[in-house]
Formats: sequence, structure tokens, C-alpha cells
Amino acid sequence: MTYVKWGLIALFWLLVAAFFHYTLPQHDIVRVTDTYEKRVDFGENSIFWTNANTGQAQGVPGRDVFFIQARRPNDRPIIYRNEDTGWGWPPYFKFDTANLQADAADLRSTKDDPRWLVVTHYGWRSEILSIYPNAVGIRAASGPDARVIPWVSIVILVFAAAVFWAIWVRWRRFRRNRIDPMLEDVGDSVAERRHRLRDWWKGSTG
Repeated sequence: MTYVKWGLIALFWLLVAAFFHYTLPQHDIVRVTDTYEKRVDFGENSIFWTNANTGQAQGVPGRDVFFIQARRPNDRPIIYRNEDTGWGWPPYFKFDTANLQADAADLRSTKDDPRWLVVTHYGWRSEILSIYPNAVGIRAASGPDARVIPWVSIVILVFAAAVFWAIWVRWRRFRRNRIDPMLEDVGDSVAERRHRLRDWWKGSTG
């Protein structure tokens, strides 16, 4: 029973960590190599794509999606999708997909003459699932070794930790003041009935 309990606790925190890792903004130092638009028909991986862009019809099985191709300082490729998030989740309130695509196209560079950029995004890249992180911002970087401090993620994580801690403290207090005494009363009542039953049994057979 103890293993099941700790297994469920570990699974819960693993899901919480995965949620924050997918949702919170991340920053990559890259150089943009190309931008393009492709028709995407969504399947089982549709949960990793945003809903229909602002102004588009709902219920359409597929749509044209902007993509941004880039290279990391180690020359490994990374591809971003460029979709509006609108008023949905996650709450980036992104409505400037076309502008971001134009900026990315204007900032393209080559390996011989690189222009290093900071691409802010959320989400994961998985070749197996055919999912891409969603770019939400792009700006110039000082170089391939530029360091970006994720202040927004730090503030959100600290706030979330404070909320979890407050809930945990209140739950401990509620359990100590309400639940534990109730369980003790139930245990005492069961023990008392057991003693009475045992005394009755001895008396009736004695």
C-alpha cells in the first residue's frame, strides 16, 4: 500500500512538472534559416496544436500553418510552428502570427554570416509525434553564447510553489484538527465495542 501511495504521489508531481515544462516560456539562441507555410491536417496529435486561429472558422479539419526553421549554435536544427494562441490556453494572448513570420523572414541568415536571435516559445519538439514548439517572440541576441534569464518562468514557479505550500499547510492543519480526532474517536469506539463483545462472549460461555 505504501508503494502505491508514493507511486501516485510521484506520478502527480511528474504530471505537474510536465505541465509547467510544456506551458512556461522557454528561450533558444538560434539563427533563422528559412520560413514557410504548410497545410496541416490534424490527427491524434491535435491536442498539441492550437485551436483555429483568430478569425478562422471552427471545425475545419486542417489549415495552413506558418513554420520557422532555425539552427542552434551547435548547428542542430530546430523547427517552430507559428500559431496564434488567441484567448485560449496557454494564456500568451498571441494575435500577431503574421507579423512574427515577417520578422523571422527578415532576420534570416547563413552559416557564414550568422545573425543570432532569441526565440521565445512554449511546447515540445517530437519527431515521433510530429509536434513543434510554438514561437511567441523573436529578438536579437548578443551572440551564440548569450544567456537569457527566464524571469517570467521563475516568478510563476515561485508563485505556484507558494500556492502549493499554502494548500499543503492548510490541509495538514485541517487534518490535524478535524480528521485525526474523528479517526481516533472511531478507533476508540470500535475498540470499546470489541471489548464489550469479548466480555459478552466470555460471560455467555462462562
